[in-house]
Amino acid sequence: MIRGKFITLEGGEGVGKTTNLEFIKDHLQQHNIPVVVTREPGGTYLAEKIRCLLLDADSEALSEQAELLLMFAARSQHIKHVIEPALARGNWVLCDRFTDATYAYQGGGRNMKVSTIEWLENLVQGALRPDLTLLLDAPVEIGIERARKRGAFDRFESEKTSFFERVRRAYLLQLELHPERIKLVKANQPLIDVQRAIVDAMRVLLR
Repeated sequence: MIRGKFITLEGGEGVGKTTNLEFIKDHLQQHNIPVVVTREPGGTYLAEKIRCLLLDADSEALSEQAELLLMFAARSQHIKHVIEPALARGNWVLCDRFTDATYAYQGGGRNMKVSTIEWLENLVQGALRPDLTLLLDAPVEIGIERARKRGAFDRFESEKTSFFERVRRAYLLQLELHPERIKLVKANQPLIDVQRAIVDAMRVLLR
């Protein structure tokens, strides 16, 4: 059986990932491609429990190391029980965030060592990397304004603007480091233009 493709959707707060995740799923299904939609942190029963710990703004304060290790613990479960089995069945996997988010939020936002993240990435993922990453990018102030309209903030959304500026810079650095895999989509334009850019970026996988 032909192995499926792995697509990840990345970006800071309020860039429209949820809306465009649904659009991408529908686009793939129109091409008769079986697709599994999932998210990080999360995707399995245990990983969703870890997600709750990570996002709960009212819980015990997490150390930076604990946050990073919990992210990769959830990812390990997710890969073993959802991502790899789906790809092996020939399904395409569409994931809301993956390891680029760890480089952005923990590496950029928390100023953690990139070498530590790289070590954990290799330990947990082995050779697994996305076939395509769509990076939705918008100025931080636009994303925060959009996110505020959603209501209550989780632990990450409660961070200061400077945190999200570092996150955005780290995402753009990932783009520079992996231009063959990561494709930039400007999210501060009309939705129809955003989705047109997404379709263009996906053509290489649909040939």
